[in-house]
Amino acid sequence: MQRPCGNSAGCNAPLHPMTDPYTQRLARLDCCAVSDALDKLNLTGVVTVLPQRSSSRRIAGRAITVKLVAKEQAPVTSGPPRHLGTTAIESGGPGDVIVVEQRSGIEAGSWGGILSLAAKVRGIEGVIADGPVRDIDEARAYDLPIYSRGLTARTARGRVAEAATNVDVRIDEITVSPGDYVLADNSAVIFIGKANIEAVLAAAEDIAAREAAMAKALLAGESVGTVMGANYENMLAVHA
Repeated sequence: MQRPCGNSAGCNAPLHPMTDPYTQRLARLDCCAVSDALDKLNLTGVVTVLPQRSSSRRIAGRAITVKLVAKEQAPVTSGPPRHLGTTAIESGGPGDVIVVEQRSGIEAGSWGGILSLAAKVRGIEGVIADGPVRDIDEARAYDLPIYSRGLTARTARGRVAEAATNVDVRIDEITVSPGDYVLADNSAVIFIGKANIEAVLAAAEDIAAREAAMAKALLAGESVGTVMGANYENMLAVHA
């Protein structure tokens, strides 16, 4: 089954609801364990400049991407105009995270309150925006997790517009493709390429299990020096 692509030619990212086993496994991990796994595998994907703006819930899912540009750079399309983000929302649902690039340099909302409500109704997990987001109080009222570069009251109307849905986007220093995996909590936002998800999950689950064993040892009375010694320092070794 394929996503509708709206104004994006050649888009064929498949639907991946919360029944996706990789998403389920990812949702049980935190960003620190996954970041350690990326380090162990010499992979990139961690973004720390997009703080959590609403809700305190961790989110995990597959990326539906939206690329925004300055209004005058938007492609000319036939038919009635569509507001930015609406194609992504209508093609999404549980297990999806909307990822928005708004690197135009223009202070204008890359997301807003009506979009937040629509995303909540659709069951979308949350929104990652490399750009300003407006109506954040509404997103908080809906308990919709949003991570963004900044906040603003300035409307997108007349300032920025959607260039495409489900194309590669740039989030900080990371290229995110449609269907890539996303994990976000108060520590970071992390993107994992589809081709790497099995290896990253396996490494992160091993790290999380080791850390759980260390916590158990501390609670059993073992000294922190012992626990944080060789076990912790060698955790990311290739042979571990």
